Amino acid sequence: MNSNVTDKGTTTQRDTLSELLGQLANNSADVVHDEIELVIQGIREKATAGRSGVVTVVTGAAIGFAAFLSLCAALIIGLSAYMAPAMAALVTGATLALIGSVIAFIGYRQLKKSIRNP
Repeated sequence: MNSNVTDKGTTTQRDTLSELLGQLANNSADVVHDEIELVIQGIREKATAGRSGVVTVVTGAAIGFAAFLSLCAALIIGLSAYMAPAMAALVTGATLALIGSVIAFIGYRQLKKSIRNP
């Protein structure tokens, strides 16, 4: 009779242990799912803040570019007092092209250097 009680108790303990392990697996899955949701929500919040910053930077860059074009026009008009307007525009354009090329070349070298030596 004792052996029957012991076998029944062992079976009940195994069932209980199986149930506990099943609950642990379910709870662990729920916790992981909730953590993933929190990470996604954090990324969304950062993306919204980043998008606002990008819009502001692009707006500022557009206004800065318009100001740069106005200054170029003023330079051409100012140089027109000393040379033909077409020549003033050509000198201004060539100078800006040279400056832009030098800056682009420096940036290219820095980029190439950073790719080689991460």
